[in-house]
Amino acid sequence: MYKIILSALLLFITPAYADVLINIDKTTQQMSVFVDGVQTYDWPVSTGKGQYDTPSGTFTASSMNELWISKQWDNAPMPHSIFFTKEGHAIHATLETSKLGTPASHGCVRLAPENATTLYNLVEANGLETTQVVLSGEIYTEPQEQYSEPQEQHRPPEYDEPGIRSDPDGFEFYGPGFQFQFKFDRKRERRERKRWRRR
Repeated sequence: MYKIILSALLLFITPAYADVLINIDKTTQQMSVFVDGVQTYDWPVSTGKGQYDTPSGTFTASSMNELWISKQWDNAPMPHSIFFTKEGHAIHATLETSKLGTPASHGCVRLAPENATTLYNLVEANGLETTQVVLSGEIYTEPQEQYSEPQEQHRPPEYDEPGIRSDPDGFEFYGPGFQFQFKFDRKRERRERKRWRRR
């Protein structure tokens, strides 16, 4: 009899924990928080950028820390962290609020400080085991332009013969190293000598 009464009292005393669903859409960079199936919050986030894309899938929150520092990323502060993967991905506050709504992190999910505090308190009150984190969608990556050598409209002047260069329009001009070579007509040279002798 006493056991039945004690069980009934414990039933009334023990608080009922709500199911918390944290739904993150990487395409829109938005987080929607559901409590017992009712959407309660909707916030902009920043997920992983480029090669640091936040993994998609369904996860259960595993641990949480009010004050955390990332040793992997130059002791970057990660206040109100809620970890959801074995690799260390977490939802946490950021001071770079201007980037929220766009991919900008190294894999974590960033929130504005006040929103991260609200979410942290919600998960703390309801428990990690009742908190699910669902990530879906794909981040947009701009296609990289392939580099191509610029094509010249005119070929540069080249040396056709030692010391002589010609430009694309066909003009010839003398360049460094050109040596003038004079060729005399022998007959003309003889006539000039005779003329000088006459004088």
